[in-house]
Amino acid sequence: MTPNNGTLDNYTCSHALLLPLISEFTWPVEVRAFLYLLGLLYCFTGVAIIADIFMGAIEKITSTTRKVYLSRGESQEPEVIEVRIWNDTVANLTLMALGSSAPEILLSIIEIVGNNFESGALGPGTIVGSAAFNLMGISAVCVAAIPGVESRQIKGLRVFAITAVFSILAYLWLIFVLMGVSKNVVEVWEAVVTFLLFPILVYLAYLADKGFPWNKSRVSATTANGKQIELGSIQPGECKFVL
Repeated sequence: MTPNNGTLDNYTCSHALLLPLISEFTWPVEVRAFLYLLGLLYCFTGVAIIADIFMGAIEKITSTTRKVYLSRGESQEPEVIEVRIWNDTVANLTLMALGSSAPEILLSIIEIVGNNFESGALGPGTIVGSAAFNLMGISAVCVAAIPGVESRQIKGLRVFAITAVFSILAYLWLIFVLMGVSKNVVEVWEAVVTFLLFPILVYLAYLADKGFPWNKSRVSATTANGKQIELGSIQPGECKFVL
C-alpha cells in the first residue's frame, strides 16, 4: 500500500469542495482511490436518474397542446385538432438543450463559485468539450448509422444553417474572449454579450423555422402528431383556418 505524501494537515487531495470530511492521511492511497471511485459511480448514477426525470418533465412541457378549430364550410361542424403550443425549434434550443447540458453546466458553476470565481481543473473545457461532442461526435454517429442504401435530408435547412453558424461563432468568440481582449480573464461586458447571443440565436432560428422573410404572411403550426398545417394568410380582422 502506498502512503500519502505530505503532512497531517496537508497531504495529497486533502482540500476539496466537500471531501474529505475527516482526515485521510493514514489511509492508503489505493483505498482512498477505490472509495472515491465508488462515490463517483454512485453520483453518476444519481445524476443519470435525475437527468432522466428532468428530461421527461421537459418533454411533457414541450408537448403541451391547444385546440384549433378548422372551418369546413358553413353547413358543417368545424374540425378540431390539437396544435403544439411550443415551437419545436425553440423547445430544442432552450429547454431540451438545458436538460441535456445541465450536469456539466452545474459542475462548472460549482467549481467557479467554490474557487473564488477563478477557473479550476475543469475550466471552460467542461462546456467546450460537451459542445464539441454534440457538434461532431453525435453528428458523426447519426450520419454513420444511416444504411448505405438509404438517404436522409435535413428537414429545416435554414434552422440548421443558423445553428451551425452560431456553433462555429461560439468557438471563435471564446477564443476572442480568453486569448484576445482580456487574456484568461472574462470581463463583465464579455459575459453580457455572451449571454445575449443566446436569445439572438433562438430568435433567428425561430424566424428561419417560420420561413421569414420568404413567407411573411403565412402562418403554420405543428399538430400533436407532428403534422405540419398551414393556417392561411392572416389579415386584420380575419380568423380563417385552412388545411
